[in-house]
Amino acid sequence: MASKKAVLFNLWGVVVSPRPAETFLKFEETHKLPSGFLEKLVKNGDSAMQRAERGKLTLSQMIPDLDAECVSAASDQKVSLPAGFSVKSLLEELRDSTTVNKHILQTVATLRRQGLLTGVLANQWVDDSGCGDSSGRLLSLLAGHFDVVLQSCRTGLRVPEADLFISALKQLGVPPKQALWLADDEEGVGAAEALGMTAVLVRDLPEALKQVETFTGVQAVTGESYPASCNPEEVSHGYVTIKPNVKLHYVEMGAGPPVMLCHGFPESWYSWRYQIPALADAGFRVVSLDMKGYGQSTAPANIEEYSQEQICQDLVTFMDKMGIPQVTLVGHDWGGSVVWNMAQCHPERVRAVASLNTPLFPVDPSKDPMEFMKTVPIFNYQLYFQKPGVAETEMEKDLARTFKIFFHGNGDKDNVPTINTAGVCDRGGLFVGLPDEIPRSSILSETALQFYITQFKDKGFRGPLNWYRNVVSNWKWLCSRPRAKLLMPALMVTTGKDPVLLPVFSRGMENMIPNLTRGHIEECGHWTQMERPSELNTILISWLKDTHSNTGVAVTPKL
Repeated sequence: MASKKAVLFNLWGVVVSPRPAETFLKFEETHKLPSGFLEKLVKNGDSAMQRAERGKLTLSQMIPDLDAECVSAASDQKVSLPAGFSVKSLLEELRDSTTVNKHILQTVATLRRQGLLTGVLANQWVDDSGCGDSSGRLLSLLAGHFDVVLQSCRTGLRVPEADLFISALKQLGVPPKQALWLADDEEGVGAAEALGMTAVLVRDLPEALKQVETFTGVQAVTGESYPASCNPEEVSHGYVTIKPNVKLHYVEMGAGPPVMLCHGFPESWYSWRYQIPALADAGFRVVSLDMKGYGQSTAPANIEEYSQEQICQDLVTFMDKMGIPQVTLVGHDWGGSVVWNMAQCHPERVRAVASLNTPLFPVDPSKDPMEFMKTVPIFNYQLYFQKPGVAETEMEKDLARTFKIFFHGNGDKDNVPTINTAGVCDRGGLFVGLPDEIPRSSILSETALQFYITQFKDKGFRGPLNWYRNVVSNWKWLCSRPRAKLLMPALMVTTGKDPVLLPVFSRGMENMIPNLTRGHIEECGHWTQMERPSELNTILISWLKDTHSNTGVAVTPKL
């Protein structure tokens, strides 16, 4: 069997920019130093910077040694250093100007989705400055995007030394002939080629990515490029006991202001797999829940356990035990209903609120909700869900078929049969009339399909369907609550092709939510997080950053 292929990236100049040499040159121009003064100094094999890169000095030890070297070199070359000169300001400038190449991260996500291995090699020192925005933290975060991240200060080997390449390839289990190296310097390209690797000199990124495509056989960056996703085996899992015999399972990533993600029917924390890394990289502490009845959270038998009043109280208890006084809530489908109800009924705990697809439906005390549903044909499926055991039997018969039917994208409509949510009671089932063999949608990988199957094979659909069986109790509860405008920042994201939660349902929300921001993705159906993750992440991150920066809440962007 042929071995896997691997693509290795130089950190400086490829994964992040600018190259240190560019910052050095700018610093020299600003301080009227001879061009190349700093570059020549640090290239000396025994310079303080190279010793730090090999792990022999920390950053705080390197700075005074490098200052002394600069003073000595300036004296030898009869160069006048500016008053108060210190390389500390140079290194701060390098840190502040460093940005991550998003196209590279998109490429890496695409390669990994196709089973290829990836790695980053970095000449880097140990940052003991205590700065929260340190390069060490950046590299730690990059570890979530690449299979291997090797730092020179940890190995004692610098790029482009042969032993560093050999170490990376050994960890990946890939021979040199199956590996590609991307760097922006000829020395690195030559060193990789000498080992038998293929190497690309990155001068023009689109052209370099074409060479990645040629080597791997995988289109590196496409118009529908998917962001990095979570591997359930590689994220932090936790459990909070809400009350005796009831616990909520969650996944957590990142540091910063807390953002809680609430999924809908019939989903999982994993439905946010493309958003969790992106929001964490943007500077937020992301907590993604298995909602009650789902996955590794408890699924009580009593229907009343799934009322919105109880679900919201469970979230308040969860926040209390997690030490989260206030949170930004983001929900989808039923999760959208939850976050709006939390904002209405527990506003002191909600910093900001966002919903995907699900609008804020104003409660009307004069309308019986069950009678109202009978007047909206596309809501007929909810009437079918009311009798315990009926829908469960249909959905649990063949889990693979069930999820293939549910999870389809707008672009699959010619290939994947779609559910008609009207007339379900008369047909005798939601899936009646659909073929036995359902093709898997492009938005649902085989890995994701198998994950959803494992999450539902033991507990089934009883808990998730019980959410629909509290319509009247939810209505009575909301009617009993004070009806006031929601004053916290809010975001409503609609999609043009959702067959049930139509954008028109969100009209007039500004009357109830004066601080409402809107986002819209036209060519997207119901499963927004999976179908258009890049567009959604852009909308969410922009809103989250604006929301938190406007109130002085500290956010430290990571990538």
